Amino acid sequence: MADVNIHSLKALAIFKTLFEAGTASQAARTLGITQSGVSRSLAQLEENLGIQLFLREKNRLVATPEARELYDEILRLMGNIEELRHSVLALKEFGTSRLRIAAVPGLSFGFVPRLVAALLKENRQFSVSLDMMSSHEVQLAVESSHADIGFVTLPITSRVLRVEPWFTTEAVCLVPHGHALAARERVDVEDLRDQHLVISNQPSISTNPLLELTSQHRVQIAGKTEANIGTITALVANHVGITVINPITAQDQLAPSDGVVIRPFSPSMTFSFGLVYRDNWKQARVLDFLRERGRALVGGYGAEYQGR
Repeated sequence: MADVNIHSLKALAIFKTLFEAGTASQAARTLGITQSGVSRSLAQLEENLGIQLFLREKNRLVATPEARELYDEILRLMGNIEELRHSVLALKEFGTSRLRIAAVPGLSFGFVPRLVAALLKENRQFSVSLDMMSSHEVQLAVESSHADIGFVTLPITSRVLRVEPWFTTEAVCLVPHGHALAARERVDVEDLRDQHLVISNQPSISTNPLLELTSQHRVQIAGKTEANIGTITALVANHVGITVINPITAQDQLAPSDGVVIRPFSPSMTFSFGLVYRDNWKQARVLDFLRERGRALVGGYGAEYQGR
């Protein structure tokens, strides 16, 4: 049986150089050793592995099929070592080399992806997974360790998780360009009378807050279209109806060509978001990084909205 030790690892490095160089003399010059040293190392490696790696033909070395396969294995090994090096760097910098994130749809179209991009900009070999699910499902995923951290809609209650409030936004009204309400500086709940609303059909423990608000103010709507949150802005852009939505979600999905107008909405409807994680993650340095970048992102959304 082949014995792989520190000496055979050195011999494998010499073999790799020899395979690439094609001649013992060139390999010796590349490695800065003698040609006889290269030949001796090759002979010892072939004896140790029990296979012939090169055929000797008139002062020429011809690689065998076994040599090609061994070379490919060495390249894979080197790739794994490089991946391990990056993982160690990530561990040193962030306290972990992988991060499994679960996030509510309202933050999954731009906000959380931007955080992931910032993290990978620091270390491209950092391993990240991102799943979009309802707030309740995010909570369950983090509690069961299927996710490391989660972005949720607040409030939530958990005996297992640390709940860290991040920010609160005020809902805005999205109106298609050319709609009568697009001329208003602010849209009031009374303005929703006889309007067709586009609302989220995402599962929620509570009822839809916009429908609750119209009911409280006795505002009769013309009808409603329930849709996945990822299609709401497109439905508004296509004149299906109007909606009241979290401004971060709206800005992440809208493009200038969509022809949708964003207006403040009253009375105030707030959306609060937070980060949840298990107690063993409280000292993870990656959380400090995400907090810092998250604050900067929220500020950018505010400036973008004011610009509109």
